[in-house]
Amino acid sequence: MIEKLTNEFRVFRSQPHNMQVLLGVNMLYALVLPVVEVFVGAYIMRNTNDPAMVALYQLAMYVGIIITSVCNGVLLKFVKVNVLYTTGILLSAISMVIMMSLSSLDLVQLCIAGCAMGAASGFFWTNRYLLSLNVTEDDNRNYYFGLESFAFTIANIVVPLGVGALIAGLSGHKILGIEFDVNLSYRVVTIITLCIAIIACYVLSFGKFENPHQKGFFYLKFHSLWYKMLSLAGLKGLVQGFLVTAPAILILKLVGNEGSLGVIQGVSGAITAILVYVLGRVTKPKHRTIVFGAGLTIFLIGSVVNGIMFSAMGVVIFVLCKVIFQPLHDLAYFPIMMRVIDVVSKIEKRNEYAYILSHEFGLFIGRASGLILFIVLAFWVSEDFALKYALIIVALIQMLSLPLSKHITKECNRLDA
Repeated sequence: MIEKLTNEFRVFRSQPHNMQVLLGVNMLYALVLPVVEVFVGAYIMRNTNDPAMVALYQLAMYVGIIITSVCNGVLLKFVKVNVLYTTGILLSAISMVIMMSLSSLDLVQLCIAGCAMGAASGFFWTNRYLLSLNVTEDDNRNYYFGLESFAFTIANIVVPLGVGALIAGLSGHKILGIEFDVNLSYRVVTIITLCIAIIACYVLSFGKFENPHQKGFFYLKFHSLWYKMLSLAGLKGLVQGFLVTAPAILILKLVGNEGSLGVIQGVSGAITAILVYVLGRVTKPKHRTIVFGAGLTIFLIGSVVNGIMFSAMGVVIFVLCKVIFQPLHDLAYFPIMMRVIDVVSKIEKRNEYAYILSHEFGLFIGRASGLILFIVLAFWVSEDFALKYALIIVALIQMLSLPLSKHITKECNRLDA
């Protein structure tokens, strides 16, 4: 076992220096992301008791992402990409601190908090895509995203368990003369998250990264292949919006508290993490659509089971499927996206960030559509109906991603031949 681990470390050390640094930063940020994705939604749900408010917060967050993605393109002309990436990492933690310091959460405060978190995410994700694109090549992207997904999946096990235990352990107890309630316990979590974010920023300083040479980044017309990629991004965004809000709402509604949330997410995560890492090591670019299809099918199964059972057990099965689906989906999706950017940017002779910005708009349309669907069903029909059937609708539509990804891959190979 030690020999195998040593060999895997050698493989990691054989990668380019900047790739090693970026993987190190992303593995540290993996400890922050579950707090942003799951426990912020749970915090809002606990303080408003309204799933629609969680969805509205998320919609405001996605608007913030679009705004800062455009601002980021302008700033790239003057500011180093690693500085902007650092800004996104720090802002995500600071935004949580500010939101959880509010005495109450009304609609206006939620929208402001959502836009602030979106601003952080906009700086983080767009610069992460740009850096990942520049430090990898098509041949090593399966390994890169496999290792990254491994780290994020392990974090999705450890962090919810740790945060859930910390919240449960602090709440209702008096420590050093301070009486901890649930909200104060959440604030302790955000301070820890901020410290991890600062460490990640320090690690990033060891890399040497360059900004795009061409300064133009905003275009309305693209190659036909890129429009197909935007359609795939819209389908990804459609399900992505639900995966940020639905698990926390379902668990608090049907299962119990945040401690249960942590236990449920950890059940199958370890096996999935190992599976994704192995797939990243052994699969080739030609295997991406197979991995993609497997992830989509698993998510559909979980959504259908949740809709039929709509019970604690149904939620457990859904979350288990979600834990498996996300890393499999990302392992295939991001290399496909970056392969398309490689091909199309070469044909059109444009700055890579032009496609990253456009990609964010594609994701936004999908995310907004999914969240609006949830909000409309929750208000016009019922919350239970939305939680039961909106996920199934989204999962069925998401299955269109499989034939589309196959077509995109074939066209990439043809154009790059």
